[in-house]
Formats: sequence, C-alpha cells, structure tokens
Amino acid sequence: MNAIVKDFLVLLLYNYIRRDVRKYMEDIITSTIEKMDKAIEAMEKRFVNVRAGRASANVLDGIKVSYYGTLTPLNQLATISIPEARVLSIKPFDRNSIGDVEKAIFEANIGLTPNNNGEAIILNFPALTEERRIEYVKQVKAMAEDARIVMRNIRQDANNAIKKLELPEDDEDKGINRVQELINEMNKKIDEKLKIKEQELMTI
Repeated sequence: MNAIVKDFLVLLLYNYIRRDVRKYMEDIITSTIEKMDKAIEAMEKRFVNVRAGRASANVLDGIKVSYYGTLTPLNQLATISIPEARVLSIKPFDRNSIGDVEKAIFEANIGLTPNNNGEAIILNFPALTEERRIEYVKQVKAMAEDARIVMRNIRQDANNAIKKLELPEDDEDKGINRVQELINEMNKKIDEKLKIKEQELMTI
C-alpha cells in the first residue's frame, strides 16, 4: 500500500469517527433538552396545585374518570366552565356519568370538595388570606429551586457524557458550552414562570 493510499484511508477513517462522535454529541444535546423540558413541566404541574383562591380548570389536569370501564380524561367527558371567580362547574355530557365524575374528583385529592347538584359538579375555591398567600409564594419559590437543582444535575450528567467521548479540547468545550447555554435558557424560563405564579398568588 503506497503512502498516498494509506494517508487517504487514515483520513477517511478519521472523518468517519468524527462523524460518529458528532452524532453522539447531537444525541446528548437532544436528550438534555428533553430532560430539561420535562423538569419544567414537572415544576408547572406542582405550581398548579398551589391555588390563588380563584377558580382554575388546571386543578383538573390529569384526572381520569372510569367511564364504562375505561379510564378517560375528565376534560373529554364534560364541559368545564367558571361561572364565578371562585366557582368551577363541571357538567358531564352524559348525565349518567356524574357520579363517576364526582368520585374521580374526590379521589384525586385536589383539596376541594365536589358538590353534585344532579346536573353538574361544583367546586368552590376558598378565598386566601394575606398570610396564606405569602406562605404559598414561599412554597412555589421552593419548587422553582427544586427545578434549578434538577437542571444542575442534568447539566452534570450531560457534561460527563460529553467528556467520555474523548473529543479534542475545542470540540469538548463547544459541547459543554452548549449545555451551559441550555441551562441558562431553562433557568430563565423558571424565573419567568415563577414570577407569573407569584403575581397570580398575590393578586386579590
């Protein structure tokens, strides 16, 4: 094998390996984004359970009703409305299912007692005192900090995965910097969502 052919094959192999490594890097970044998005979603779900004293259909998210033996999302079985600021009305399309809807809401343990008037389920949201609002703000701040901790753990996992690729220093730095950019973006989202939730809780 002459030197030119040998050098060509070495270069070809090198480029093939580089292409493979770049693919692994892209996979790590994609996985990191997915994990961070899920962490944001988890925080938002926790925020929903901290109520501002005003009716919100979000408290029903995730509730499923046993409808003719099949677990079905509540929002597919009823019209949900807010007739008053602190009242939520759930009117089943099938009136015969109202008992099952009431049971599902009760068993979901959302902190509100369902009232069945025969046509709809009524949820009354109690007004919050100033002290209670302040306490709730503390709770959501703690939830936001939990989300930031999760982000830092995700960043650490991503950086460790990148280092295991044994890339040239410049490529490794680019990957680690990209992960840092992602966590900066996500922490900004956390701050924005926390601010909105705080405003919601403190608005009478």
